[in-house]
Amino acid sequence: MKNRSQLSRRKFLKATALTGAAFTLPIFTIMSKSPTTEEIIGHGDFRYKVHKTWGNLDPEKTPVKNCHEMVMDKKGRLIMITDEVKNNIIIYDRSGKLISTWGHEFPGGHGLTLFDEGGEEVLFICDPDAGRVVKTTLDGKLLLELSHPKNIGVYDTVQPYKPTETAIAPNGDIYVADGYGSQYILQFTQRGEFVRKFGGPGDGDANFSTAHGVCIDQRDKQNITLLCTSRGHNSFKRFSLDGKYLATIFLPGAFVCRPVIDGENIYSGVCWSRLRYLNQTDNSGFVTILNGKDKVISNPGGTKPVYQNGSLQLIIQEKPIFKHCHDVCIDNDKNIYVCQWNANKTYPIKLERV
Repeated sequence: MKNRSQLSRRKFLKATALTGAAFTLPIFTIMSKSPTTEEIIGHGDFRYKVHKTWGNLDPEKTPVKNCHEMVMDKKGRLIMITDEVKNNIIIYDRSGKLISTWGHEFPGGHGLTLFDEGGEEVLFICDPDAGRVVKTTLDGKLLLELSHPKNIGVYDTVQPYKPTETAIAPNGDIYVADGYGSQYILQFTQRGEFVRKFGGPGDGDANFSTAHGVCIDQRDKQNITLLCTSRGHNSFKRFSLDGKYLATIFLPGAFVCRPVIDGENIYSGVCWSRLRYLNQTDNSGFVTILNGKDKVISNPGGTKPVYQNGSLQLIIQEKPIFKHCHDVCIDNDKNIYVCQWNANKTYPIKLERV
């Protein structure tokens, strides 16, 4: 049992974390032990039991480096990409049992998007190290590879191209986030023909600072938009499908990865949290969940969201459960599977909805 001074310190730390003012914050990672599977995290109706060993496999047979992203197909299989070329794609069942693996050609395997193409599901894979965006079958057959922007006159010879994510519009158009490169969103037709680019680096509303993720927001069928990550800005930025800036969802303290829409909610892994001196702190992160009105309603592993006069106050890691949450996948029971980057080659963690 904690003594009174420890309890007082915890209350003080939580209170100061939520003010959003620029002052020195103590490091939270010294305050609690790693959770057991019985620990409950999250807020409101979005609370979860932590299963840290759900995705563990034999690292000698099925190794990982970074568990970058995961999607679930219509059969309920969980498909994950890693930058380990011994098995770039790892396919789990929902119990965490290994089904199969494939892929040896993606040394920077990073982005993984699932798209239902007329009843046939396909994958889009981004490799920022190789500068590649490819479309494959679920078992790895190559169907399409997008042209490098330098080869089609979209970038000049000195502009870096390191694509991190794709999103596929209902008409099949492909949006590529050049999140580790030149900070543009590039649009192609479903046949791979270049349409336009927008964004670019900077601090303007329509610019990006690490355009890490992108997704199609179809929650309003009459107004389908593009939701793009600007991780350095702690925000998601909304654009029309023809690249016009519309709005920003500011998430102070959260270096978010790609937005994942399930039902009416947006889920995202937070790769870093702001802790000591409000800086970007290594070995931190949590999961954030937004409702249909783009308001944060739960932060599993992070502080409880608080709004003052309509503005979200600073949200940060509260418990040292995660290291660099890189992506989340939501199953049909609304459980969350968390992939981590730079986390000592750990496998995905399951958060069981309670």
